[in-house]
Amino acid sequence: MLKPEHQYSVYTLSNKKNGTLYIGMTNNLKRRIFEHKNKLIEGFSKKYNLNILVYFEVYQYVNDAILREKRLKNWNRQWKINLIEEDNLDWNDYH
Repeated sequence: MLKPEHQYSVYTLSNKKNGTLYIGMTNNLKRRIFEHKNKLIEGFSKKYNLNILVYFEVYQYVNDAILREKRLKNWNRQWKINLIEEDNLDWNDYH
């Protein structure tokens, strides 16, 4: 019997263009962004009002998503901004 395919997302939130950045990983992007937008998650994203989905990537395998999240978190700020602005110059909310 085949297992259903999973989908994992690595995402970046902000509070405004060139604002504070948060990088996370989830197996349900729609639910996770809902949680962020409604401040249901205690911590960094709630404290800094990070609720604009400015970037995301999708992976089939959880280990790939975890590795990408860790790598992005280690990038310098300008590299993260450049990655966002490759496809989202105006920092529009993708959600």
